[in-house]
Parts: sequence; structure tokens; C-alpha cells
Amino acid sequence: MSVISRNKGFTLLEVLIAVVLLGILSAALYGSYFGVMRARDRASAGMESRRELGATLDLIRREVSSAMFNRSDKRLRFVVEDRDNFGAQSSTLELTTLAPPDVLNRRESGIVNVTYRMAEKDKKRSLTRQEKDLFSEETSIPAYPQMERISAFLVECFDGSKWVKSWDTSINGTPPKGVRITIQLEEEGKPVQFSILSNPRVRGL
Repeated sequence: MSVISRNKGFTLLEVLIAVVLLGILSAALYGSYFGVMRARDRASAGMESRRELGATLDLIRREVSSAMFNRSDKRLRFVVEDRDNFGAQSSTLELTTLAPPDVLNRRESGIVNVTYRMAEKDKKRSLTRQEKDLFSEETSIPAYPQMERISAFLVECFDGSKWVKSWDTSINGTPPKGVRITIQLEEEGKPVQFSILSNPRVRGL
């Protein structure tokens, strides 16, 4: 009878071993779960960033392709300035281009002056876009973030023989033959560049 009684329970050592094994298993499952969640969040953020990047590059490509210039009208311009933003490539792009009229907010001509430039806030760089109708009398037009969390924005112009980082139609007398837009992002701590090419096809009014 005494032998049977002694075999009914667990010893303290067995309980401690079971608890330790359960803790190890729980920690492994806990770490794996949150690792999967972090990987999913990174993938989701990367996909959203790529969508934003694609939309931004396509918008700039279409606007450059529709850029307007006329020597007799100083309002029509294509200007690229090469600037340094805390050690990062930071071009400023100003151009006059065609855009669909915004009939919901105000009457517009469909011809706009657009400015792209980099801005920095809280140590985070973003690409801003400012748009003003060519015939608008508004003087204060805000610039809106077009794309956030970028590390560089570079605009290069092809003059027919070489690529240059500055252009001004008031000096060059004509838009560039080709334009290359490069946006640099940080992915997993590494710089990654994406570029598109566009050719101005439209001339003056």
C-alpha cells in the first residue's frame, strides 16, 4: 500500500523540469509569433513604399513629358537646381506642364507651374510638391508631401551630349532633350535607387 501511495504524485524536481520546458517552449513560440508579425509589417510597409514610389515617378514622368516652354513667355520654364541637403543629393525641379483642370475646387486653365524639392522635418526627409495654376493670382501656395522617407532626389538633364545636374530655360534657351529622375530609399539599412527617363514633348502655348 505504501508503494502505491508513493507513485501517485510528481516529485518537485519533475515539476520544475516541466515548468522550465514549458517556459522554453512558450518563449520560442512567443518569439516566433512576433518575428512573423514584424516580418509581415516590414513587408506591408515595403509594398506601400513601392506603390508610393511608383506613383510618384510616374507622375513626374508624365509632367516632364508634358512640359511647356516658349521663349516669348517667361512664365513657361524648366529649371533644375543641384543642391546639397545635409550631404544628400537634393535637386529642385520647377517646370510648367499640362494638368487636368480641377473643376471641383476652382476654375483652372490646365497649365500649371509645379515645383518639387526635398524637405527635412524631425530628421526625416520627404519630397514635396507645389502646384500653381499659370493664370492664378494666388500668392501663397503650400507645398504638400508627395513622398515621405526618402534619402535623395536627383534630377539630371541630357543636353544632347552629356548629362548635367542644372538647367534653366532662360539660359539654355530650350528644354533638355531628356530628363532622368532618381529617388533613393533606405531598405533594411541599405540605400536603393530607382530611376525613370522622360523626354519633354510639348512646346509653348
